[in-house]
Amino acid sequence: MTAPAYQQMIFVNLPVNDLGASKKFFTELGYSINEQFSDDTTASVVISETIVAMVHTHDKYAQFTKKPIADATKSSEVLIALSAESREKVDELVDKALAAGGSVAGETQDHGFMYGRAFDDLDGHTWEVVWMDPSAIEG
Repeated sequence: MTAPAYQQMIFVNLPVNDLGASKKFFTELGYSINEQFSDDTTASVVISETIVAMVHTHDKYAQFTKKPIADATKSSEVLIALSAESREKVDELVDKALAAGGSVAGETQDHGFMYGRAFDDLDGHTWEVVWMDPSAIEG
């Protein structure tokens, strides 16, 4: 099987209360900010070559939707799941998130072939970090 010529990307758009604090939070997790697509209302957080989190002030986010903006600390509007290359990388990222001001979201999930933990970012958006044993996927 050959790799596709085009790599589809995902841009997750999230409203945040304090753009500066969110930028600091995500850079403390080891992610970078793409300044070319950032300004005083939006930060483009580069998670990987194909995943970008666009964090927006509420005023900016409101320009993209006619719906009310959910308060993610009181209701769940999205669960964002990221893969990790190992169990240790799951722990590393979640521990960084907690040290940067995030909070634990749910219990650690350990099914042997799959391991995951989750955290809420500064605005209550839930990020799940999951490792799956590649041999379990192939089998």
